[in-house]
Amino acid sequence: MKIIEFSDTIRFAKRKYISLLVLILLSMPSANYAKTVSKVGTTAASFLKIGVGGRALGMGEAYTTLANDATATFWNPAGLATINRTQILLNHYDYIADLSFDYGSVAIPFQSFGTIAMHMTYLGMPDLERTTITEPYGTGEMVSASSMAVGLSYARSLTDRFSIGGSVNYIRESIWHCASSGVSMDIGVLYRTFFKNLMIGMSISNFGTSMQLSGSDLLIQHDVDTRSNGNNGNINGNLATDKFNLPILFRVGISANLARDFLHLKNSDFTLAINAVHPSDNYEYLNVGSEYVLRDLIAVRAGYRQLLLEEAEGGLTFGLGLRLNLMGYKFIVDYAAVDFGRLDYLNKYSLILAF
Repeated sequence: MKIIEFSDTIRFAKRKYISLLVLILLSMPSANYAKTVSKVGTTAASFLKIGVGGRALGMGEAYTTLANDATATFWNPAGLATINRTQILLNHYDYIADLSFDYGSVAIPFQSFGTIAMHMTYLGMPDLERTTITEPYGTGEMVSASSMAVGLSYARSLTDRFSIGGSVNYIRESIWHCASSGVSMDIGVLYRTFFKNLMIGMSISNFGTSMQLSGSDLLIQHDVDTRSNGNNGNINGNLATDKFNLPILFRVGISANLARDFLHLKNSDFTLAINAVHPSDNYEYLNVGSEYVLRDLIAVRAGYRQLLLEEAEGGLTFGLGLRLNLMGYKFIVDYAAVDFGRLDYLNKYSLILAF
């Protein structure tokens, strides 16, 4: 009887692996086709891909395994489980094309329950005067456009080496009298291995509903039947815009503190990190970064964004950090210079208050 059961198990396993092989072979043509089309510009809410935190940006956005502060709400929500003090993050900088970007989050740990965080993203622009064909120099009416997202995150350590976290986000984009909205989810895991405390992390961001623009600007009057006489040519109609998916980001990363486990340096840390990124609206690429911290006070960072990406606008990044303890409060000030290719370097700052 046991022999029969064992043989049945083998046959089942063979069928399972054969089925898996067939699925892989069937997917190969579509995979090859996907490599020929980058899908750039085919998603809504692209502002969700703008990185936050001077430390992460200075390290070339190789931050999936190092997100141990309030910026984890963006990079990997599982990192929130490593926070042992309440943190407030303030992130503001001037973005490309006169845009302004703001990101803020509050992370509160609750001992054995886990960590809860709230976060908000805003991308805005100066108002522009509306022009028309008949009034090319302006109508006097101002047009605005903006993008925003708010979210709630939760993370918890399941063991002393493994943590998991997730976020639920509400997203809204608007231009003039039209707007679109959607809901997304993020999930991440973080694992500290037994080999020299090597860190492994993974996160999936912006998995959610599609977004469709609607509003009074899409209202029109239309003649539904131009072939007959005496019909009403002012029938109210509404232009139907296309639906666009959110920009899903899948990140996998590893990192190691070489100063402690390999170089055996005292009073300093030297960390190397590498992330593989698979976006839904572009080709895959790598982010690499490094950080040297002296006496938990001063940090120097360097990295490279979008390595191996075709027609990349990313490049070298540099950063500095300062950590101060004053009257029981910890202030973390970070600066990053980020290369945007033809758009030159951008200076980015962030502040974290821990108490």
